[in-house]
This record gives sequence, C-alpha cells and structure tokens, in this order.
Amino acid sequence: MSTISTTVHVSGMTCGHCVSAVSEELESLAGVEEIDIDLNAGGVSTVTITSTQELSPSEIGEAVAEAGYLVVANEA
Repeated sequence: MSTISTTVHVSGMTCGHCVSAVSEELESLAGVEEIDIDLNAGGVSTVTITSTQELSPSEIGEAVAEAGYLVVANEA
C-alpha cells in the first residue's frame, strides 16, 4: 500500500507539549501512520503527515484546531 505525504504549516506552537498535542490529534485521523513536526518556536512550524489515504485540508485543520493551533497558508 502506498503512502501519501501531506505537509501543512501550523502557527502558535512553542514547545514539545504543543508538538505532542498536535501529533495526538492528527494521529486520530483515519489512515495516519506518522507525524513529523519541525518546530519553529513562536513562528510557523512545518508538519508532515504520512498517511495511507488522502486527508482533506479541512480534516487536518480541524484536528490542529482541536489541539488549539492554526494551520496557515503556505508562504510563497
């Protein structure tokens, strides 16, 4: 089975607790296998989600919001 890698940018994460809160919410989505977060404390962190099925931006956004953070648009 192939996997899909989705990258989103999340603002507001400042510490390891933030990373675990976001990871926990994203891991609860169907098909998610791995979460890799490149924490940029106080700035915009890069979150890479590896899953077995495509995740909709709204699913990801809701999971991140549930953890108390915000997905931001990719900066050009």
